[in-house]
Amino acid sequence: MSINAEVTKSGNESPIATIRKFSRKVQGTGLVRSVRGGRYYTRSSSKIVKKKRALKMIERRAKYQQLVKEGKVVERQRHGARRGPVRQESAPARLGENTPIAR
Repeated sequence: MSINAEVTKSGNESPIATIRKFSRKVQGTGLVRSVRGGRYYTRSSSKIVKKKRALKMIERRAKYQQLVKEGKVVERQRHGARRGPVRQESAPARLGENTPIAR
């Protein structure tokens, strides 16, 4: 596997800036990270361990969603969601307030 990271000097760019540009380009390819990651042998976990971990995670998520439904826990905003600033209410809403009436 070969990855080419080519950088050309433009205009009055200093040699140090060119080296920095090259370093950023190489970092972007992810080559250094993969090589450093392969330095030490890490044993992969067995199928049983993976299955147990997955079942635990499913159980935890279901429990958390149930607590959110019951209103005992406020749902957290995920790190990846960057829609804007999170608005917090000055006083927590009381039970039954602002809830639609079932007909």
